Amino acid sequence: MQDDMRSDLPLAGVTVVELGDSASAPFAGQILAGLGAEVWKVERPTGDSSRGWGPSQWRSSGAAFHALNRGKRSICLDIKDRVQLATLHDLIERHTDVFLHNLRPGSAHQYRLDPESLRQRKPGLVVCEVGAYGHVGPLNKLPGYDPLMQAFAGIMSLTGEEGQAPVRAGVSIVDFGTGMWAVIGIVSALLRRERRQIGATVNSSLLETAIAWMSVGVANYAADGEPGGRHGSGVAFIVPHRAYEAADGHAIISAANDRLFARLCEALGHPEWASDARFATNAARLAHRKEIDTLIGQRMKQHTRDHWQKHLDGYGLPCASVQTTAELVAHAQTRALGILGKSREDEIALVGMPLSFDGQRPPPLDSAPGIGQDDERLHELMRANGKGE
Repeated sequence: MQDDMRSDLPLAGVTVVELGDSASAPFAGQILAGLGAEVWKVERPTGDSSRGWGPSQWRSSGAAFHALNRGKRSICLDIKDRVQLATLHDLIERHTDVFLHNLRPGSAHQYRLDPESLRQRKPGLVVCEVGAYGHVGPLNKLPGYDPLMQAFAGIMSLTGEEGQAPVRAGVSIVDFGTGMWAVIGIVSALLRRERRQIGATVNSSLLETAIAWMSVGVANYAADGEPGGRHGSGVAFIVPHRAYEAADGHAIISAANDRLFARLCEALGHPEWASDARFATNAARLAHRKEIDTLIGQRMKQHTRDHWQKHLDGYGLPCASVQTTAELVAHAQTRALGILGKSREDEIALVGMPLSFDGQRPPPLDSAPGIGQDDERLHELMRANGKGE
């Protein structure tokens, strides 16, 4: 059943070679696998860096590796070795539609894995290069990681509590976002190849993704020259739109316009707040943020998160508990979506594709591979094409 479903996925029949490490390119490769592509992951003899990430481990690799590399084949090639590099070139030339990598700046040219060199031998190839600071500019040769980009792009200047130290987002939003942009670029290039029979170079970078996530902040700065600041769980441009402490934790309330604010005041038992000149409009509430936040906060402490969720739901007001990972995994809505799944009974449940096609989510991807577990399959492929061992 799963094989039948996978053969009907949008990228079935597309072959991807991923020379990716850590998070951004591997996440892109896993998305492509989830969409039906055959993904060959090329690992150095010591393996992907995320195999050593901790503290959570599963089957002798960091749990992060399993979260980012399911559904792929793994072949072990040391591209510093001339013969093994030649094998990689042959695999790309003979069997590959997409070559995806996040090599350190300059390495692609060193190993003739740059788009120009590769497309001299295979003009229709789609090459996706995932970089740090981007493929042009004075910093384009520097390496980079998610927290560096959250810092450089200003995300950390807007994250955390006022007057406190900068804080990065608790998940790798720049790494994962860059992987998603890479996939969008790759799929777009494949569609263009169908029409025009030409390959493409797709460039995606951590910094460009981080800047994209700053779109509203940049627009606000362009409008009024103010760089913005930190508002904890809130935002600079809407009040109320933040977490408030309930009796057993925190819950986010969002009243994104004056109509919803008036309804919130009624739900909290204080309809008079909506007609108070300090709070009647969003602009007024922005100017009196501390006052209205204090009033709402005092009311929220009187009941539990569950009470407020049900009560505010009855008024059609956006509200959500601030949950732990354990609460998320156990929640009935998460279970109903079926987004957590196992490839086998002896596997851990991991997050699946956040997409459905015709109402059906793609099946769980196979377990993340061991280092080089598909080397023999690669040798068979090379022998079948007259390349020998």
